[in-house]
Parts: sequence; structure tokens; C-alpha cells
Amino acid sequence: MKNDSIGVLIAQITDTHVGFEPEAGENEFNFVRFRNVLGHLMSQPILPDMLILSGDLTDGGQPECYHRIRDLVQECPFPVHVLPGNHDNRDELLRAFPECPTADGYAQYALECGEGSDRLRILCVDSFEPGRHGGAFCETRAAWLTRELEAHPDTPTMLFMHHPPVVAGIEWMDPKPSEEWFTRFHETVKGHKQIVAIQAGHLHRPLHSVVEGIPLSVTPAVAPAVSLDLRPLDAEVADSRPIVAAEPPFYSLHLWKDGTLVSHFQPVGHWQTLARFEEHLKPMMRGLLAERG
Repeated sequence: MKNDSIGVLIAQITDTHVGFEPEAGENEFNFVRFRNVLGHLMSQPILPDMLILSGDLTDGGQPECYHRIRDLVQECPFPVHVLPGNHDNRDELLRAFPECPTADGYAQYALECGEGSDRLRILCVDSFEPGRHGGAFCETRAAWLTRELEAHPDTPTMLFMHHPPVVAGIEWMDPKPSEEWFTRFHETVKGHKQIVAIQAGHLHRPLHSVVEGIPLSVTPAVAPAVSLDLRPLDAEVADSRPIVAAEPPFYSLHLWKDGTLVSHFQPVGHWQTLARFEEHLKPMMRGLLAERG
């Protein structure tokens, strides 16, 4: 069903890491998970207005992997927008998705959606730096984001980026708060009250935080999850802690309606349905809806 009444619905899929097993082709573990996630999303009774792939589309920036991804998402009956992550290759990504807008050589751009009280701007921020695992946000990118924010100070705005500008407590995945890109990003978004949320990936885990008073959430990965372990880590002491686990793949749905944002995180797998809305549940549903007035 086309979304024409519930507000603006944005799907986010992140960290697919296609190409981790280059010899496996269509049967690659990560690609199968991606295909299943996309199939689940497209089987929903209400389809999103758009899908944002928020980085680490591939595991090593291989051109053939981008083309496999493009072939897969071409089945989507809604627009698909891409962002690079630290495992990507920006040039190869843009060759496979030439319609992706750029600014100053970076894959970052503005999107407009919704009308009236549901009007929303989306700013996709490129946080990729070749050869670097962590994020990047140089003066050029900061200037672009500042211009975009200052040009529309009264329009509700969501930011999408690969690297979350927070310290999550998983030491081997975290930036240091003193890193230049980290502090520059915080300074750039500070005081811009129209930013309703920042959406990221990279951590392979669900996470909620706040950046300069702005809600931030991280969508879990399609690829296997980073294990949750908040103990300090010594790189010289192999302590057998879990690092990666085959938890279910996820996608998220961000619903913007009447000035309120709600984000849902959906795991994909084979779950037993324990209840359905059938005749015997009509009285319960009537009562619940009646409470709403």
C-alpha cells in the first residue's frame, strides 16, 4: 500500500557489508540477509516514502558488489538514496549510483518530503574518509551543512550519516571526544533547533543518545551485530570477549507526522505469530480505540 495518510515514512538500512565473502556470490551470508531485509520491508502493508542506505554498503568497496546492490534495490517501488561508510569506496559507489547528488566532492545532499505540518527536510552527511575506520567531518563538509541549516531555519530537519558522533562505550568502535571531526560536528549542529533527529549506523547495534540536545539513534546492521560489552579493552590482552554475534538483521522505519518523530527498529527472521486481529478480538480493539476518543 502506498503511504498517503500516515505522514512521512523513511526506511533506513545500514551496514550490509556485501562482499565479505567474495567467492560466495548470491549465497553470501551478508547478501542473503540484505535480500531478506529488503523483502521484508517491501512486504509491509504500508511502504515507505524512501529508503536510505546509510553506509558500509560493501565490505571492501568492490565495484561488482555495488552493482549487485543496485540490481537488488531496483526492485524497490520507492526512491533509494545512498551514503558511504568507512568500508565503502566513494568513487565506486558514485559510479554505481550516478544519480546520487554530491557537494564539493562529497556524497552529501538535501531531500525534501511531506507537506504542511508533515513537511520535512533530510540532510545526508558524508562522514567517510579513505583509510580511516572512524568518522570524518572536515571544514568543507561543515560549511556545507551550515549553509543548508541556515538557509532553512524553520523547517524540521533530519540528519542521516554513517558514523554516530557519540561515544557509545564499546571502546574498539568508539571515537575519542577530542577528535577534530567529532568536536567540529558538535559545534556545527549546536543551536540549530530545527534538527529533530540524527540517524546513523556503523555501530551494528541499536543505540539512543543525545548530541547537543538533538536526539540520536543508531539503526542496527544487516550484517552480524557487534557484541555489547562495555568493559575497557586492552589491545595487548586477548580476553576472549565476544566481538561479533549472528544476531538478526534489522531495518528501521522513521515516522514523521504532525511535528513528531517516532523510530521503529524491526528485526527480520522467522518468528511465531502469537496473536492476530480476528473476530474474537473485536471487543478488545473497540475498547482500546474508544479510549482514544
